[in-house]
Amino acid sequence: MGSEGEIINRELSKVSDEDLLACSKEELVSRLRKEESEKISALIQRGRLIKEVNKQLQGHLLEIRELKVINQRLQEENTELRDLCCFLDDDRLKVKKLAREWQLFGHHAAKVMREDLGGYLKKLADLERLQDGLVKENLDLKELCLVLEEECVSRSDSSPGGSTELNLPCMVARDLGDGSSSTGSVGSPDQLHLVCSPED
Repeated sequence: MGSEGEIINRELSKVSDEDLLACSKEELVSRLRKEESEKISALIQRGRLIKEVNKQLQGHLLEIRELKVINQRLQEENTELRDLCCFLDDDRLKVKKLAREWQLFGHHAAKVMREDLGGYLKKLADLERLQDGLVKENLDLKELCLVLEEECVSRSDSSPGGSTELNLPCMVARDLGDGSSSTGSVGSPDQLHLVCSPED
């Protein structure tokens, strides 16, 4: 009876045919029922494990799909950022080139302005010298007119015929000497002729 209990506790696949023939029908049925229930429990447990594994696999697949979407979006953003960097780099090069051109233009413009300013200053100095010469010439002419007027007055005073004929040339010379008359320029041949007409 003890050997039969040991046979029941062992798996049927490990029991020899002689040992099985030595067991009664009730023991074999009980062993089969027990083996069947254990297999059913194992199958149920395996099903639960497979279901749990499938559930985890579905969760992992969902995470993989989400990660793929995120990866795709990040790749698109990376491409956009790369294109933007290329555009900004091209724009930077253009701005740098334009700044260089403006710098060269500024240097050239400053050089031209310095040259023009030097020319203008030279012209201004020439005009100032010319003005000084004209002022000096006008003073000389005024002094000459005063001298001629004095000679005219002295000659008219020393003339026996009186100063009637000489008053007009002297007045003309006086008018031309102070620069207020508009009948002609100072020192012209006609005025000198009028002044010197009493001698002629």
